Amino acid sequence: MATDRDEQQRQQQELEEIRRSFAEMGARMGSLFEPTYTDDVLQPSPRPAVQAPPATAPAAPERPRWIWAGALALLFLAGTSFGWILPKDGDDPEAAPVTQAPPTTVQPKAAAPPSTVIKTVPSVPEECVDAAQLADEIISRLNRNQRDNTLALALTDYSVASQACRKEASP
Repeated sequence: MATDRDEQQRQQQELEEIRRSFAEMGARMGSLFEPTYTDDVLQPSPRPAVQAPPATAPAAPERPRWIWAGALALLFLAGTSFGWILPKDGDDPEAAPVTQAPPTTVQPKAAAPPSTVIKTVPSVPEECVDAAQLADEIISRLNRNQRDNTLALALTDYSVASQACRKEASP
């Protein structure tokens, strides 16, 4: 039992030393949020009063914030009203910009060459279609978290189809 009491006293002394060291450190460092305490009495110590710099000229009174908010609201209303009032691009045909046509030269009438219309029909190699379908299947399996042997087989099929697509599509 004596050891328990001795142990408690030793812990109490260590706790008091820690508190004292923290109080000393706080007194040296100072605190912006709490008053500093002296070692003797746990009461706030008097702080030196901060003196304001001497006023050189009287400053203009600061305007209330609601004036600034009102000014911003007024500016917003003026902008939106101008947006409604001013004509838009397709509203007024007279407001269309006037462009000057380039000078034309008179040429003798000749027979116009027959017009040829070239139509390109997009075509995709079959290998590329297969590669795209396999890629969709792989993404679907990955999204569903189906990471099994069929995914590995689909990946190898995709790599073969992708290489064939590149070979077929290259000039």
